[in-house]
Amino acid sequence: MNNDANADAPTPSPTTAPPPSLPLYSPARVRELLTLHGLRPTKSLGQNFLIDGNILRAIAEAGGAAPGVPVLEIGPGLGVLTREVASRGALVTALEKDERLKPVLADTLAGTGVHVIWGDALDFDYAGLPPGTRVIANLPYYITGILLSRFMQAPQILSATVLVQKEVAQRLAAKPGQDAYGFLSALAALYGSVKHVRDVPKGAFLPAPDVTSSVVRLDFDRDRPLPDPALVSFIDAALHHRRKTLRNNLRLIGHEGTPVDAAIAGAGLRADVRAEDVALDDLQAVARSLGVVR
Repeated sequence: MNNDANADAPTPSPTTAPPPSLPLYSPARVRELLTLHGLRPTKSLGQNFLIDGNILRAIAEAGGAAPGVPVLEIGPGLGVLTREVASRGALVTALEKDERLKPVLADTLAGTGVHVIWGDALDFDYAGLPPGTRVIANLPYYITGILLSRFMQAPQILSATVLVQKEVAQRLAAKPGQDAYGFLSALAALYGSVKHVRDVPKGAFLPAPDVTSSVVRLDFDRDRPLPDPALVSFIDAALHHRRKTLRNNLRLIGHEGTPVDAAIAGAGLRADVRAEDVALDDLQAVARSLGVVR
């Protein structure tokens, strides 16, 4: 995506905004903004707007929004979370796909200094962000996993404090042997650590989503070298059928039985260990033994 061509700072709108006495996150003001601009939340874009001030403040606080901190927000929507983050002095860049929201954000972000880039988060070059960037966002549920992977791979991003489906939050924070443990859990551990901040009820959104949400913070250890893509692919395959044995999963991707048995034994694991019970360090040891990585 050509960021320069698609970058627009909010400009004042000639429309009349709802009464400023109402906080931007209040249900009444959200409804007025939608009515004023002739909008309806688009389910295909995952548009569920936050209407709970306590949740907004908790996300901004947990995300590290502070004076001078570069922050990236994905999907600002009506600018509710955006304003909260910017009010703390953070240098906010907001990436929004839905250009119907241009007049809304021109109203709600006027005077905040927020830089809005109009484009698809899947096409954005995260490597071009300022060093030390922190992501603070209510992520569209349908592309959560892809975006988290992009954040992990961008050395400029130090952390991501995001609102996601509770199920995804559980998978991110799960440990080996727990029901939710899988590739996403191992991937998060490969890049850093995960902290559960709080759950968020359906009623904190307008319209209410079908599922409960959670706020999680992922901190990326940038002192570690970025992992070898071959290792990431290996871990993905090893945990793809997580309730099967690790041995069977590795044979499914072409590794011979004898070397696999030796690698599993060399890592101190049982021959019949299930993939879901294997810790990240042990997966790495098996990968090295099989020559996937050095």
